[in-house]
Amino acid sequence: MTRKLTITVSDEVYEDLHKRVGRRRISRFIDEMARERFAKRQLQTDYAEAAADEKREREAKEWIESDVDEGLPDEDFSGWRGYPTR
Repeated sequence: MTRKLTITVSDEVYEDLHKRVGRRRISRFIDEMARERFAKRQLQTDYAEAAADEKREREAKEWIESDVDEGLPDEDFSGWRGYPTR
């Protein structure tokens, strides 16, 4: 669904919109720009909320600082073709 909206912009912005975006594309351009801006703000809010969650931050830090060996099972690759022998 779309809604019609009347906005006021400076003469400079008006001229730039017509030159750079084109006469019949301004609405789509402004819609996309607003969506992008709102998404960035939502992402910032989500990051701030996640950072405030001390338990989750502690778990993330433990995961980041863990060794690869702690998360992977031991496997024997000696039977693989091309496996280097020592």
